[in-house]
Amino acid sequence: MPALTESRAGSVAVLTLDLPGEPVNKLNAAVKAELEAAFARLRTETAVSAVILISGKADTFIAGADIEEFTRLTSREAFERLSLEGQIMLQMVEDFPRPVIAAIHGACLGGGLELALACHYRICTDHPKTQLGLPEVQLGLLPGAGGCVRLPRLIGLSAALGIILPGRSEIGPKAFRLGLVDEVVPKSILLETARKAAERLSAAGAAAVKRKGGHWLLDRTWPGRQIVYAKARRDTLKKTFGNYPAPLAALEVVRVGLERGRAAGFVAEHKKFGELAVTPVSRRLIGIFFATNALKKDDGLPAGVTAVPRAIERLGVIGSGFMGAGIAGTAVSQAGIGVRVRDTELSRVGKGLKSATDILTAKLKRRRLSRFDYERQTALLSGGTDFAGFHNADLVIEAVFEDLEVKRTVLAETEAATSEATIFATNTSTIPIGDIAAQARHPERVLGMHFFSPVDRMPLLEVIPTDRTSADSIATAVQFGRKIGKTVIVVRDHPGFWVNRILTPYMNEAGYLFSEGVPMEVLDRVMTRFGFPVGPITLLDEVGLDVAAKAGGVMHKAFGDRLTPSAVLGNMLADKRLGRKNGRGFYLYPKGQKAGPDETVYDLLGLKPAKPADLTLTEQRLVYSLLNEAAMAAGEGVVRSPRDGDIGAIFGIGYPPFRGGPLRYIDDLGPAAVVATLRALEQQVGPRFQPAASLVRMAEQNEHFYSDSAG
Repeated sequence: MPALTESRAGSVAVLTLDLPGEPVNKLNAAVKAELEAAFARLRTETAVSAVILISGKADTFIAGADIEEFTRLTSREAFERLSLEGQIMLQMVEDFPRPVIAAIHGACLGGGLELALACHYRICTDHPKTQLGLPEVQLGLLPGAGGCVRLPRLIGLSAALGIILPGRSEIGPKAFRLGLVDEVVPKSILLETARKAAERLSAAGAAAVKRKGGHWLLDRTWPGRQIVYAKARRDTLKKTFGNYPAPLAALEVVRVGLERGRAAGFVAEHKKFGELAVTPVSRRLIGIFFATNALKKDDGLPAGVTAVPRAIERLGVIGSGFMGAGIAGTAVSQAGIGVRVRDTELSRVGKGLKSATDILTAKLKRRRLSRFDYERQTALLSGGTDFAGFHNADLVIEAVFEDLEVKRTVLAETEAATSEATIFATNTSTIPIGDIAAQARHPERVLGMHFFSPVDRMPLLEVIPTDRTSADSIATAVQFGRKIGKTVIVVRDHPGFWVNRILTPYMNEAGYLFSEGVPMEVLDRVMTRFGFPVGPITLLDEVGLDVAAKAGGVMHKAFGDRLTPSAVLGNMLADKRLGRKNGRGFYLYPKGQKAGPDETVYDLLGLKPAKPADLTLTEQRLVYSLLNEAAMAAGEGVVRSPRDGDIGAIFGIGYPPFRGGPLRYIDDLGPAAVVATLRALEQQVGPRFQPAASLVRMAEQNEHFYSDSAG
């Protein structure tokens, strides 16, 4: 069955792309062949005055290349040829002698946008699901079908780099302002507008509307472009520390295309594409792409167990603090459902509702939300000090203080006030769910839903069932998590679950190193160079020292001396230092913005910074404390698979994606080498670095977490 069908609107040929058996359109070999054949045939039909490209999918123009097809290639030469073939196909579109109009609704990404760039005119819808972007760098690649050459010429160098280097996508109105599209219209008149444009362009005898984008001084002069290239390189290295080669490669291709001409740019593009595609970084990032896609289809249940998830239409949130407000605002924003917030004081409820509304306001200001949708979603938020409105809630999420007895009390009160069908979820970071649910009337409908802060920006959700949680409740929580835009992993009910379990020894080790005199900025810099978005000391300030201390105490109680925290946090809290939340932490926060280190902390703790610090040993102690705990927790079955563990670490704590996650990194280093390093650290630092028994077994038996790592 063909993916491409043709119809006529007078003399205008309308090509509709609808890839059979797929939820979205992708550019695979078969689709490319059909497009080439269609344009070759239409070129000979002089009665055709123009061509419109449109999608038959509900909310996708073209989502990009077929990555599964991509992974079958193995050599640099094969990837170069793939890129070159894409360039040739799109050049056929650009060289078509009559106007070609792209009518875009939904995702127009990667190769999809490159196809649109090769067209002579672009129209898109103003719908929020219409996103135009080149996300290839997120897979360790660069746009390989002409995007690095065409985009800067269309919208200017600075704007093009702002899309290509971070892999950013833009909504329709922003794309229009950039000059990326020529018209923005409601979805209902997309095709009609495209037909009128086709007739207009054809009658005028012009195949294109020439729109020269970019700043005249910076983008259109040689000296100005040199300034832009230099700044882009500096900014990229500052963010990536050179760990991600794709943005720098893309920058070089863009430079070649602008300074040496289109032909040279196309050659540089397909050669760099081939080089990047065989790098370990690209392979790791593509692996993460497949893992996250697989999780979107995973109900979180054991093999052979089925369930019927319920649709969540009404949500109750107990606790209107930072987490509760974030959950409420995210649920309204992403799922468009009614949310009722409860707290013990009306003033707190008001602050919580204000914080939840701020999430919507931010989207409105960024034009990610229309004024109509903003008003509609704001009206879905309500709150009070009692359980009014909770009786018909499908799901209640508790986000109160991290205290077992408080959470048990909230659960009992909620069960008394809600229906027999209501699912109760506790947003706890470390307390075992089974302990919270020990006295529940309906333990089969109690589970954990561990969100990460800030809720509206952090992509991960841990769903934690107990041994008594029903399959239907698990599937419902997983489905709801996806509905509000989260990547969901299901983990066992162990203290700390997965993310905080592996994070605790890492944060503890940062405390020990700091108490030994390693400066806070050195600790942070070592780990950002390793690939984390922020270092451990900054993370402590962001999380809150009180929250970190509470979690550390729970973990110490659960696991004993191995997770004994340093005395640093206790001394900081005694001085009423909570971190960013009260502007007093390890760092200074004038006017709420992080500045430099607060040097008075050293005097407070009676420390003298050691300069220079042993950077290699510092990195080893931090990294291997996390790797060892990850191996130990995986060996205990805390996560269902290495995939879940690595995705949880990447999306939950910002573990460097280019390293593939802690379990993948252990495989890459080799379990035997990891054990050897841990034993050396055990001798040098202490027994907390004793290798996990499961890791020792893997080393002895030459086992790996992933089957493709063996050998």
